[in-house]
Amino acid sequence: MRAYIRRACVPAVLLSAVVLAGCSSESDSGDSVASQEPAGEAPAEGAAVDTSESASSSAPGPVLEVGETGEFATGETDESGEDYKVTSTMSVKVVSAEYVTAEQVDMSKEPENGQYVKLTLTLKNVGDAPAKIMTYGRMEWEDTDTAAQGASTLEGIGDGRSVDSWYKPGQSVTGHLILDVGDEGGTVSYNGSEDPNAEGPVFSVNLPE
Repeated sequence: MRAYIRRACVPAVLLSAVVLAGCSSESDSGDSVASQEPAGEAPAEGAAVDTSESASSSAPGPVLEVGETGEFATGETDESGEDYKVTSTMSVKVVSAEYVTAEQVDMSKEPENGQYVKLTLTLKNVGDAPAKIMTYGRMEWEDTDTAAQGASTLEGIGDGRSVDSWYKPGQSVTGHLILDVGDEGGTVSYNGSEDPNAEGPVFSVNLPE
């Protein structure tokens, strides 16, 4: 009788195992389908990101050393501040960069950031339409240890002609900017683009150390 009971239990155990295996298989299959659904949505999300990143924008301008010349585009937006269009081209030559004291440039106070630099530039409209340059409040300085900081000064042009002006095609100006920077070296940049999607400064100058 005992042997009979043992033999009868074996099929029951096997039957239970089959039932459990079937449930497990159905559960795994359901999990597999569920995990694949988000994966199917991922490319659509990626495509949306790519579309937004492909919006038209101005590339960063030239990074110049003293004595070098580069060119950058100028333009304007519509009345709503959108639909930026390039209208002309300017050239900029870095004539010199000289570290000076407040007394040397007739400044009324000592530099707040640490050091004055007298940056001499020659700007020329080499395009076919007028171009506007306004550096005040749009000059920044940074180095490897310091994030970008405003460098414009109220007495910013020093002696000579101002580079802030409307330039007709063919017109040029050589003038000075007195900038308040953190230290000798680093980079000063003009961030005066009208493009709301500009990817970087209009132009930059590496200062001598």
